[in-house]
Amino acid sequence: MDPPTLDHVPTPALVIDSKTVLRNLQRMAEYGLRYELDMRPHTKTHKSRQMAELQMEGGAIGLSAAKVGEAEMMSEVASDILLAYPAIDPARTARLAKLASHVTVRVAVDSTTGVKLIAAAANRAKATVGILVDLDVGMGRTGVQTANQALKLAQVVDGTPGVRFDGLFCYPGHIHLPPDEQGPLLDAVSRKLGQTLDLWAEHGLQARIVSGGSTPTAFQSHLVGEYTEIRPGTYIYNDINTVRGGYCQLEDCAASIISTVISTAVPGQVVLDAGTKTLTSDRCSYDPESGHGYIVEYPQAVIGKLTEEHAQVDVRKCDRVPELGQRVTVIPNHVCPCINLQDVVWWHDEGGQLVDLPIDARGLLV
Repeated sequence: MDPPTLDHVPTPALVIDSKTVLRNLQRMAEYGLRYELDMRPHTKTHKSRQMAELQMEGGAIGLSAAKVGEAEMMSEVASDILLAYPAIDPARTARLAKLASHVTVRVAVDSTTGVKLIAAAANRAKATVGILVDLDVGMGRTGVQTANQALKLAQVVDGTPGVRFDGLFCYPGHIHLPPDEQGPLLDAVSRKLGQTLDLWAEHGLQARIVSGGSTPTAFQSHLVGEYTEIRPGTYIYNDINTVRGGYCQLEDCAASIISTVISTAVPGQVVLDAGTKTLTSDRCSYDPESGHGYIVEYPQAVIGKLTEEHAQVDVRKCDRVPELGQRVTVIPNHVCPCINLQDVVWWHDEGGQLVDLPIDARGLLV
């Protein structure tokens, strides 16, 4: 049977445009080369071996993952994996140590307990796990709070068999200003990293890796001179958050959801066949009242309410309204959880064909 076309694919259908993906990857790779920053992209966005392979072919030195299951999957593509998430529970540390017996594994850690648990698991597996000390630079989620705390933790790592002291980790996820306004906040990140690294050097500790970055700050990462690598994730697909944040243009959004109008019975409203099981309930961080996604063909429409299988769209401000049975293109607010809702999405190749793209790490939450 011939593969479906965009006009005939069953909806709701999450479609990835190959040309846009390749352009996004090339732009980020060129930025890294220009500023001598290694790329270690975060795979939580795409959860796909095929996309990870494209990132590695584009010059990435390794990959980042959120959970051990993702790390295990991505180790089939890259031999250098960073777990950018605390590993505390026994099941997670055991699997991490096992993985470290055949690929390079690093973990961001913000506690002595975490170091000891990982080290114990690594010793049992006769492996070594690299440790990056997680320093909070403003996000307030994980990470030690001060340079002195970072020093004490680094000294514990340096003196613990089973783990290897590799460097420093941060996540500037609190920075959501437009790119041209990020300078002062990134300068504060740089100062805190620099203070920590100087203190380490005074005590004979050298960080080979300083890992940071995010998609919103990606193209300003050169303002943090301490970075040796960055970990953008969403950039590969982008979404309405990155558009409305000013970090990309609408044409840089590679992921869209083709949806069908299934009802026009209520005046001033149409209903799409894509609810929370497709679009998720995430609002746009930069414009929470803008609805649950952006309808490309009807920019004045607002997806005001989602239930499991329905999207209720307010079309009262539209110059024209969708007809029953019409297909529309929705750019999601937050693409990462949308991807994780799918077993398979559609890869729209350069020849115009739709090809199955498995979400290999879908649901790997441990």
